[in-house]
Amino acid sequence: MIDTTLIQYIEETILPRYDHHDAAHRRDHALSVIERSLAFAERYGADRAMAYTIAAYHDIGLVDGREHHHTASKRILLADARLREWFCQEQIATMGDAVEDHRASADHAPRTLYGAIVAEADRMIIPEVIIRRTIQYTLANHPTLNSEEGYERMIEHLNEKYNYGGYLRLWLEESDNAAQLEALRQIIADQAQLRAIYDTIYAEEIAKLRDDK
Repeated sequence: MIDTTLIQYIEETILPRYDHHDAAHRRDHALSVIERSLAFAERYGADRAMAYTIAAYHDIGLVDGREHHHTASKRILLADARLREWFCQEQIATMGDAVEDHRASADHAPRTLYGAIVAEADRMIIPEVIIRRTIQYTLANHPTLNSEEGYERMIEHLNEKYNYGGYLRLWLEESDNAAQLEALRQIIADQAQLRAIYDTIYAEEIAKLRDDK
């Protein structure tokens, strides 16, 4: 059972910060990671309140840029004195480590089960979602790139992170991410299919940007 006052604090104070992130990392992303983290916590017998809080803070550090967002997220969590109302110092330290360990490009395995939970929950390997988030990130952070340049950047990113030999690692055996990752790799290998998906999603995201102006 998660204390309702903790939920209220997270919903009113922490989650709204995601509204200022790029489209791929806004509140809907945080909520999805929370939902998946809680499901993994239930499956592995982990503390639900800790898993919930870790997921809520995992990307909050994007306010300081993507490169070091995992360490910034940890710093923000550890500095939040309100969390002492619900957790002991040891729990807070564990949550900080988990937030820091969630990054896909980390050079080490998560130090605790909680790090593995949030890292796996953050993966959310649904091929079209991955492609859409890549496009959203490119449009937000590289707005001068045209469609073709954005496509080349997406291919580079997909190969570097998700393809065979990429840096992405999965940490929980019972996750469905392994099958989804293989499906994504098949799409990457099929250039015609990948291009068709890209063109459709790119057009949708460009239309959204125009509507927002």
